[in-house]
Amino acid sequence: MRIGELARAAGTTPRTVRYYEEIGLLPGSDERAAGSHREYGSDDVARVRELLRLKQMLGLTLDELKVVMHGEDERARRRREYHETSDPAERHRLLEAAQAHTDSLLAIVGRRKDELETFEAELNERRQRLAHLLRERVV
Repeated sequence: MRIGELARAAGTTPRTVRYYEEIGLLPGSDERAAGSHREYGSDDVARVRELLRLKQMLGLTLDELKVVMHGEDERARRRREYHETSDPAERHRLLEAAQAHTDSLLAIVGRRKDELETFEAELNERRQRLAHLLRERVV
């Protein structure tokens, strides 16, 4: 598929896809000859959807998104290596690396969750003040 089809399938714009390629979040801009069109596949659609999901859900900056996606790429590489080796020490090392990556993602989610809970508490406090003011004005 071409860039417009990828963008539609992923729920974004061709400009976003091009930008993600430029900053290295999506491979491809250096993998084609100048002036030629890149063909995209289902893996590209899945990656763009995941980028958009993480950016929206966790409120990540593009730099944070790069770090997370690099970790996810490494996770996939470690998974392949794990299945290709029978060395217990190497498998243990790969599992420890996977656990460290998961812990870093949990830390990001935890920070985002704390921020949302703080905001929710502020809104609840505001709502209570408004309800109190409304009761005072009615009585």
